[in-house]
Amino acid sequence: MNYREEFERWLAYGDLTAKEREMLVAMENDDNKQKMYFSAPMSFGTAGLRSEMELGPGGMNFYTVAQATQGIANLVISEGGAERGVVIAHDSRNNSRYFAETAATVMAANNIKTYLFDGVRPTPELSFAVRELSCLAGINITASHNPKEYNGYKAYWEDGAQISPEQAAIVSSYISGIDVLGGFNLIDYESAVSAGAIELLGEDFDEKYLAAVMSTQINTEVIPAVADELKIVYTPLHGAGYRMVPMIMERVGMKHLYTVDEQMTLDGNFPTVKKPNPEYAEVFSLGIEIAERVGSDLVIATDPDSDRVGVMSRTSDGSFATITGNQMGALLLDYVIKARREKGTLDKNSYCAKSIVSTELAARIAEVNGVRLYDVLTGFKFIGEVIKKYETNCLDGEFIFGFEESYGYLFGDYARDKDAVGATMMICEMTAYYKLKGMTLSDALEALYKEYGYYGDAVSDFYMKGLDGIEKRRVVMQNLRDVPPEKIGGSKVISIGDYSKGRITDLRTDESVPTGTVLSDVLYYTLANGDKIIVRPSGTEPKVKMYFLSHAKSKDELLRKAELYRQDTAKFAEV
Repeated sequence: MNYREEFERWLAYGDLTAKEREMLVAMENDDNKQKMYFSAPMSFGTAGLRSEMELGPGGMNFYTVAQATQGIANLVISEGGAERGVVIAHDSRNNSRYFAETAATVMAANNIKTYLFDGVRPTPELSFAVRELSCLAGINITASHNPKEYNGYKAYWEDGAQISPEQAAIVSSYISGIDVLGGFNLIDYESAVSAGAIELLGEDFDEKYLAAVMSTQINTEVIPAVADELKIVYTPLHGAGYRMVPMIMERVGMKHLYTVDEQMTLDGNFPTVKKPNPEYAEVFSLGIEIAERVGSDLVIATDPDSDRVGVMSRTSDGSFATITGNQMGALLLDYVIKARREKGTLDKNSYCAKSIVSTELAARIAEVNGVRLYDVLTGFKFIGEVIKKYETNCLDGEFIFGFEESYGYLFGDYARDKDAVGATMMICEMTAYYKLKGMTLSDALEALYKEYGYYGDAVSDFYMKGLDGIEKRRVVMQNLRDVPPEKIGGSKVISIGDYSKGRITDLRTDESVPTGTVLSDVLYYTLANGDKIIVRPSGTEPKVKMYFLSHAKSKDELLRKAELYRQDTAKFAEV
């Protein structure tokens, strides 16, 4: 069946709502839109589903959400998990509540015990809830930091981490056998709630989550010690952190928290920003205006599902500067190690984890301090797998920190996904710790470089949208495998890690060793000068990402290297 026939099948479907039929009629003369959303279904992977909210098997809508949920339900039933149940959460995006209720009604119709949060919640609370309620699975409706047109669907398993590649393949197989137009079980939402088939989770459960977050504090006395002087501006960017973040900051002793009122309202249109992404400096503009007025030390922003957090810090000249995800990850790792050591709570077998595309400064910090570091594939589920390995095998060691360069951090094992609520708490604690020493976070970052050396990170994004975008991204990766680069930025490539084959090859000796990870579409180049270049297609956006991890004797040299790598690798994306 071609895209036009699939479109006509949808148009003829008898159970369409009036609004859905109107949307389809509006597409009748839009061939490009029909191709985009009716040619093929979304691919269900470890990151679930993500697309623009449009009708068709290629868009996020009632039917694709119900179909995916039936696939998850089939997996839960096959694993004998109906009594253990599933917990469902959602963010503040348009249609997120609707999609969450849809997922809940499908689960309940399959006689699976179903929990649903009564409103918007941070993603990490969903991860915590799966573990706390001993559910077999979890579902979160969110598109994280994508533009307002998008929504998404993430699936979690009993350990609180997102599902594995093997489980995603099983779910995908189930989905392929379910007709997107009505091939799922469904019951009435209100009736299901009244009958107890869907149990709503409210503020009582929030208290359990907040208690778990607060248990990761290290220096409980530092924030109260500077509370009269410490000032922080916070914005949830219209998202799920709007309630939890201020609550946790108040509970740890913050007295002067200023919120960006225009952005404290839940709004899936994100009217005050172009993209609700704390990686972008422009989302801080309203917060900085307040910070300048009140004399704030930091401006903190969390993304719509409150799993990522970005920070701008006051510098020595009084201006504000971005602390990148890599820089914050290094600062937090160094702080956690030193603060725990000062408190006598650093386990001799402490371990941490980061993604392979994150700064090598973290590796240096861990090495100097005798803390074991795990380098894992991109995706916080792989950090969760490290923690699970310790638990499952009863290994001796304590997880103290995990992070990704994309502004995601986790302390402790109460959840298995990045947590902007917990990270905001720890960032405030670290800020207070350095304030007692007369230092800003920017000062602390400079001290970090002086202690461990200058490490830099940069990223190039090559967007490949449209119907041929997937093929273009595939060609980019295949071309690099067919003709590997001999030099990048003037430095010789000495080893290539091809994670799709699970091998790392030393080009000087032709010896090959396993990556030790699951297979993934990633290429990892190590240069003769010690720098690393990583290339991979994004799992959530239509682009190929290139990461440049370098070290140097000065900031200027780092900037020079980054620009050289950007220019030299741009040709990799030519197709």
